[in-house]
Amino acid sequence: MPRIPVATALLTLLLGGPASRAQDLADDVKACRQLQDGASRLSCYDALPLPAARRAPAPAAADPVVKFGQEALKPAAPEPELKRVEARIRGDFHGWKPGSHIELDNGQVWRVADDSDGFYELRNPKATVHRGMLGAYYLEIEGIGFQIRVTRVR
Repeated sequence: MPRIPVATALLTLLLGGPASRAQDLADDVKACRQLQDGASRLSCYDALPLPAARRAPAPAAADPVVKFGQEALKPAAPEPELKRVEARIRGDFHGWKPGSHIELDNGQVWRVADDSDGFYELRNPKATVHRGMLGAYYLEIEGIGFQIRVTRVR
């Protein structure tokens, strides 16, 4: 029984093909090894025919069944939520009534969402909008002792 060189056997296993292809590749590698000039040797190795790479199967498109019901979930690393925004009400503030719009100096406009009203004479008062329960927002105005429920208009 003929002896198969170790390199040929190894190449046969790696290539998974017939021994003749492995033998041809082994002969080509030996020829490249004998070249003295480094650039020529590298060019020789680069020119060797390589077997088609075995690729892992591409991941299948996300299974809709797996994603079912997760549409409303927040991303893994949500952005930090602000607890409050502080600004000033522009100009003279005369108070509010249900549905009034209150414009802040940061460009935000808030609409009074509850049925409260109040009449005050303030100039550029400090205003703080903060989060409440169940998605509500409340406006506190400096010099006024209670909160107004508001919704953002702009």
